[in-house]
Amino acid sequence: MLQTFDPKNADLLVNINGTLAHRDEARISPFDSSVQGGDAVWEGLRLYDGRIFKLEEHLDRLRNSALALAFADIPTHEVITNELRRTLEANKMRDGVHIRLTLTRGEKLTSGMDPRLNTTGPTLIVLAEHKAPVYSTGGLTLITSSVRRFPPDCLDPKIHSANLIQSILAKLEANAAGADDALMLDKRGFVAETNATHLFFAKRGTVFTSHTVACPEGITRATVLDLCNEHGIPCEVRDVSLTEVYSADEAFCTGTMGELASVTMVDGRRIGTGEPGARTLELSELYRALTARLGTRVVD
Repeated sequence: MLQTFDPKNADLLVNINGTLAHRDEARISPFDSSVQGGDAVWEGLRLYDGRIFKLEEHLDRLRNSALALAFADIPTHEVITNELRRTLEANKMRDGVHIRLTLTRGEKLTSGMDPRLNTTGPTLIVLAEHKAPVYSTGGLTLITSSVRRFPPDCLDPKIHSANLIQSILAKLEANAAGADDALMLDKRGFVAETNATHLFFAKRGTVFTSHTVACPEGITRATVLDLCNEHGIPCEVRDVSLTEVYSADEAFCTGTMGELASVTMVDGRRIGTGEPGARTLELSELYRALTARLGTRVVD
């Protein structure tokens, strides 16, 4: 699970506000809002054969998050897409690429939390790396974290914020326990997501996943639900308890960086047979077929 350095990324060019610079020289100001208070929104994108999968949906979520945080002068989809294209072309990238797209509130006149100190507009960062899906398809191990996801009356999870302190705290617990990732609950004790992905389960052929009251509305999650509907796979969106997790026939997680990956152990309980299940394998294949033919063309 621990990512390692890929030598193909040694000389990456990183795009910061339209300026391309070597990874060792790319910098943002210490007065940038992302440094001052984690005041930024982000998206993870994946490039397949010159196409970014679900680009429009990702840019919509980025813009909605920035609007919720009252960012000024949010770049248009067209502007961002052009910067994505420039970055990929400069790095000669076409496939097997993950892109971290970050939009910060921008630089401040002086250090401080107050957004009125921002007068120059946002900072757009395009970081593209050669990176295959990061999760093993053979089966992940999860532990339940003591860190709970915020309910929407504390912090609306629809804001896809770059402030990931909850996830980092949960990941620390997973690391200490020797697990791949951490399962996180909402304040009521129902499953929310992991520290990095959404979760799905299957029981007697029916796929089910939790509501998004305490986690982002995942784009890969939505794609999997669409695939279930399109291919006649029974699926439900509802509250999911830990007992249901432990007694599931199979489990898998979803996300742009890792696509679909089987979960075979949670809190020391083996899930199903301890191997990737039939629904997981079926939906993984359907997802691969979808990414192979759909997406927004950004490089030739």
